[in-house]
Amino acid sequence: MVNISISNHTDGTKITMANDIIEAFPAKRFFVEMLTRDIELQDAILDLLDNCLDGALRSISSSNEEINEENKYHGFYSKINFNEDGFTIEDNCGGISGSLATSYAFRMGRPNERDIDNIPTIGVYGIGMKRAIFKLGTSSQVLSKTKDEEFKVTISPEWLSNDKNWKLDLERGNVDLKTTGVKIIVNDLRDDVKNHFKVDRDFQQKLINSVSNHYSLILNKGFKVYINDIEVKPNLTSLIIDTEALVSAKKGGITPYFYRGETNGVSIKIAVGFYRDFVTEDEENSFLTGRNTSEKAGWTIICNDRVVVHADKTRLTGWGEAGVPQYHTQFVGIAGVAIFTSNEAEKLPITTTKRGIDGNSDIYLATKDFMREGLKIFTDFTNRWKSNSPERQQMFSSTSKTIPLTNDKLDSIVPEDKWSRVHRSIGGNSFKPTLPIPKETDPLKQIKFSRRLSEIKTVATFIFDDDSVPPTEIGNYCFEDFLERAKK
Repeated sequence: MVNISISNHTDGTKITMANDIIEAFPAKRFFVEMLTRDIELQDAILDLLDNCLDGALRSISSSNEEINEENKYHGFYSKINFNEDGFTIEDNCGGISGSLATSYAFRMGRPNERDIDNIPTIGVYGIGMKRAIFKLGTSSQVLSKTKDEEFKVTISPEWLSNDKNWKLDLERGNVDLKTTGVKIIVNDLRDDVKNHFKVDRDFQQKLINSVSNHYSLILNKGFKVYINDIEVKPNLTSLIIDTEALVSAKKGGITPYFYRGETNGVSIKIAVGFYRDFVTEDEENSFLTGRNTSEKAGWTIICNDRVVVHADKTRLTGWGEAGVPQYHTQFVGIAGVAIFTSNEAEKLPITTTKRGIDGNSDIYLATKDFMREGLKIFTDFTNRWKSNSPERQQMFSSTSKTIPLTNDKLDSIVPEDKWSRVHRSIGGNSFKPTLPIPKETDPLKQIKFSRRLSEIKTVATFIFDDDSVPPTEIGNYCFEDFLERAKK
């Protein structure tokens, strides 16, 4: 309570009145429910997996060893286990330091200062771990072990229900971890979470598929993920590349379109092309009846090694706008990737759930111009080669070299002298392939001869009763008449 004085306007005397203090801190119930309402259970678990990867990145950046990008995450793993009784995720990614824990790892949102580690993550707001834990249950423990220290933090149901207590105890001492890393244990699962975790539901397989798609690049670089003791394998898509066509401007071959550029501290790479032959008639029928769901066509978007959009075929990635046709099964062989990399996560065009792209961000809108440019090259090519000719079959079967779509160095296959400078939008460099052109099996030929004017007028009068008909029209009529007779 605060006392203040005001003057009496009539006699000048001062009257003392008391102000009340309003408690403006948030209610935890509101805070927790709002945080968890807009995120799916699967995405919440992927948030925890993102934290494991951030730990691996911190370990890598603090190491003095030379980094092999192709095998960058070798030796790191995350083990996810769940059933109706509880959930755990455990990694060997170096652990959380005490200073990191006390400064913001457990705060409800990241403070103003930047992450001192300066690692290429995708976390911006500092709510991922807490939101995931709240989504799963009401009782949890976070155990951490680094090379120098160990601690445990407990989030109890009592703490969650106490609006006035926003502090957590960091208990230093030995924890039950065999290696440096983090283990999160969640008990008292929420009812809807228990239902998802039942063994007779397909949540486990859906989670495996999601990790396989969204972490394909990281898994391919050596990181291991186990879900209920099942190792997840990366779902890789590879683009077809005719290496001879890369170095020869005259030879047409199945080769992707590439773009690379950098703006405002964000590196951008794009590749789009064919990962397989055109759709067959049998496949077309299966798509129409909804029997085939394994296609990999469309755009994949990667931010700092994490796939945030997988195999998208909508206007979000340029289909059906600015001259690009809407996706159709005839384009089943076309796949593309857009890779964004930055040490400043807030500059990446991602949503707060980290499983979507911000379609209105300036950097993404500029990038989409190049995505559409490349995409249109291959949709036009597909339309020109609709006929399933032996030439088309040979064109794909003779090209055996491929490169993984989720390879962040896929642009290095293009010789430096084959790149063209881009002067529009955000600039950069592009490589536009010279694709094969169908041979005309029945080409048009011109028939040309000369006759005397009197003879032309005689024929025109005989056919049309009009000697002023143009000679080309007379010649065309005569040819069409004899063509019909010849066909009979």
